[in-house]
Amino acid sequence: MAPACPTCEKPVAPRGANPAFPFCSHRCRLLDLGRWMDGAYRIPGERAGDDATGGASPPPRQQSCRGPTPQEETAPRAGPASESPGSLH
Repeated sequence: MAPACPTCEKPVAPRGANPAFPFCSHRCRLLDLGRWMDGAYRIPGERAGDDATGGASPPPRQQSCRGPTPQEETAPRAGPASESPGSLH
């Protein structure tokens, strides 16, 4: 027995033959997404990340291993103050 489309309850083709799986069509997939976006579907409970002001908190920022942060790029570089780039010793 084929699974049913969660939107229209028609039979759904298998995953390999149906790019809209688990829906029967792209249309049903978009209808379902629209319901999530409009708030028709909700997960019960308090919203995660709400603070006293009622707004959601942004996720914590993670440090990258790719190079200096913008603050480090603008900070003065440590080194001898008496040397200039063109001087030789």
